[in-house]
Amino acid sequence: MKIISASDREALGDLYRGGWDPPEEIRRGVAEIIGAVRARGDEALVEYARRFDDPTFNVSRIRVPIPMREQAQALVPREIADGLRLAQERIARFHRQQRPEGVAYADEDGTSYRFSYRPLDSIAAYVPGGSATLPSSVLMSVVPAKVAGVSRVVVLTPAQRDGRVAPAVVFACSLCEVEELHAVGGAAAIAAAAYGTQSIARVDKIVGPGNVWVTEAKRQVYGACAIDGLAGPSEILVVADDGASAEYVVGELLAQAEHDPLARVAVVSESLPFLQACAQLLEATVLNEANRGAIVRRVLEDGTYLVHARNRKRLFEVVERFAPEHLSLQVRDPERYLARVRNAGAVFIGPNTPVACGDYLAGTNHVLPTSGAARFSSGLRTADFLRSFSILENSAERMRADAPVLAALAEFEGLHHHAETARMRQAP
Repeated sequence: MKIISASDREALGDLYRGGWDPPEEIRRGVAEIIGAVRARGDEALVEYARRFDDPTFNVSRIRVPIPMREQAQALVPREIADGLRLAQERIARFHRQQRPEGVAYADEDGTSYRFSYRPLDSIAAYVPGGSATLPSSVLMSVVPAKVAGVSRVVVLTPAQRDGRVAPAVVFACSLCEVEELHAVGGAAAIAAAAYGTQSIARVDKIVGPGNVWVTEAKRQVYGACAIDGLAGPSEILVVADDGASAEYVVGELLAQAEHDPLARVAVVSESLPFLQACAQLLEATVLNEANRGAIVRRVLEDGTYLVHARNRKRLFEVVERFAPEHLSLQVRDPERYLARVRNAGAVFIGPNTPVACGDYLAGTNHVLPTSGAARFSSGLRTADFLRSFSILENSAERMRADAPVLAALAEFEGLHHHAETARMRQAP
């Protein structure tokens, strides 16, 4: 496995590629699905569910009853139920700490300022189906919304081939007190949440990960409702020094590689011998990989980067240009490195903090920006489920003093009636 110099930007071009740019056929296909759902509502949802999920699907299966928590717990093994409950508690605790405080103060002349937050009225959390059951995605999207005080929380997830929603997802919905669970998936589910159908009332915001069709649908419906972001394939960058464990580092790369055949996984280090040790372990893995082997092998062959930085400056250039979804710091003095990190979705420090902790049990959120979006956006958080607005009340003294200047500024911009609202409040 080749080791690339951090100064070789051409060789690292695919690692640094960013932005959302799906093939034109997917754009057109998604637009067609959205148009069908807007025009035909539930009828279109049933049509797409039959085509992609359950051939016997009918309209009565769109809304899935959510059993009481005690009944729902019987749907999953006890160990899994206990694990999900622990994860829910930690996610709630971490996200409660993020709740922003309002602002309220008054100037000397008596003018008062406030800045207030209110929860969104309704959100939809998309939970992928397909090759894996993902109850953790329910927790990551729903718990912060509940902490924020959202009154209506909807979960959308595709039906399995037998027409049922995965039992662990049903349990997670019950655990999180979800108001509605709908067995619809893909771009059709996103359209239903954005525009509404006979069975699904529209929502204010859609959050949660999904495949390229789901993500492109979120992009196309933005404006009808809000979205959390455009999530691409999984990513990790491990920053390691010569004291790191090559086995641990390679383990992190493999953990992200098994998510998606288009995942990008990388390690950057100033130690060439360390990178050579990682290369040897990865080459052995290519030959022996069994679990999700085809996916992992493709990532190891096409999406894995071992990057040698000749100094610390070059190392941080790699971090900032990649702006990875997950950043793992496997170094002796992580705080010195952390102080220079600006672009990352989430950071995991030290040998005892695998990224899997953040995926499941730590309480931090695993819905994170990808494809370079960590340069300008953040992982899912409590504030994503809140609206804010300013509140102003002028004192009479302030208004009299400001009126001439306010009128002059408005007239300068050609807004006569704006200026008049100031003049009519001037002192006689």
